[in-house]
Amino acid sequence: MSSESISILGGGNTAFAVAASLSLRGFDITLCELPAFAAMVEPIRDDRAIQLLGVAGEGRAQIGRVTTEVGEALQASDLLLLIVPAYAQRPFAEACVPHIEERHTVVLMPGTLGALEWAAILKAAGKKATLAEVDTAPYVCRKTAVDEATIWGVVSGLGLGVLPATESAAVQARLEPLFPGIQVYPDIMACGLSSMNPVVHPAGVLMNAGRIERSHGEFYFYEEGVTPAVVRAIMAVDEERRAIGQCLGYELMPVNEAFHQAGFGPRGDLWAAINGSYMLTRLKAPGSLDSRWLTEDVPYGLGAWVSVARQYGVATPVMESLVNLATPVMGFDGFAAGRGVEALGIADLGREELKEFLARG
Repeated sequence: MSSESISILGGGNTAFAVAASLSLRGFDITLCELPAFAAMVEPIRDDRAIQLLGVAGEGRAQIGRVTTEVGEALQASDLLLLIVPAYAQRPFAEACVPHIEERHTVVLMPGTLGALEWAAILKAAGKKATLAEVDTAPYVCRKTAVDEATIWGVVSGLGLGVLPATESAAVQARLEPLFPGIQVYPDIMACGLSSMNPVVHPAGVLMNAGRIERSHGEFYFYEEGVTPAVVRAIMAVDEERRAIGQCLGYELMPVNEAFHQAGFGPRGDLWAAINGSYMLTRLKAPGSLDSRWLTEDVPYGLGAWVSVARQYGVATPVMESLVNLATPVMGFDGFAAGRGVEALGIADLGREELKEFLARG
């Protein structure tokens, strides 16, 4: 058991699950949501309790503090776990800027290059902190009631990138007691390019668009929707992602192997990994096309990757096609709405300059 203080920023599915799990393990948790989204934590404001169910322990977890005051959360701990959708990462950064100190370590869970955007925001404000992100959420989970979270699966070997990369070992040691088996990427860019959601979700949702709208998501997305043809489209996206990585000096793991390493399913091709997965085959499709599987994973995943690819001369025709197709489906420009190299603070950096920045900040 530990009494270490940790502040969790966010009030959604994974934030609740992590807050409950860590609280049951003895950590002193402050759960903080932005004032505009106070309704996310309002059901637990009075008794500060979350009922946890599932494979990561069960019980009534008592949360130390539940607040909408960002300053209070940052005062409570120097370790901040930011567990929000990618489009909420900037609003949280802007809210944290007045209170952030060099003692803080901020971990985006997951990041999809969001730590680079945070770095640009902090730099503009003349602030410093250690920034990190992981390649996927630590749990397959959902809020199953307003004060309840269920965890169906625990990701093994969570991947970590740190900015500056020279702090990687220190951050890994800090996170290991929370999420055992943490693996370290060479830097933030390698981690951000290793997120699996943008590889799988956009192609899968767009190729099942009619069924999602017709059934309101009443089918098992991975088991029924990720057919061999969909798998081939996903693997084409993955090949382009790995080509970006290779251009920047990384040997990125293929998506099927990453799914196996994370504990989602058996080793083999992506079809085998998904269909043999206890966790994934239990997840239903989004209830509508207005889903984070498009509105987050297209602009903040594929759109950002395409921007990086263009800067360094890597062709990504399948990714670009998916962003262009998703744009009318979502009703907004999948490129303009996300974050390109300018927002990431790396515009015009050559490959060697990028490497130096990622290493030393």
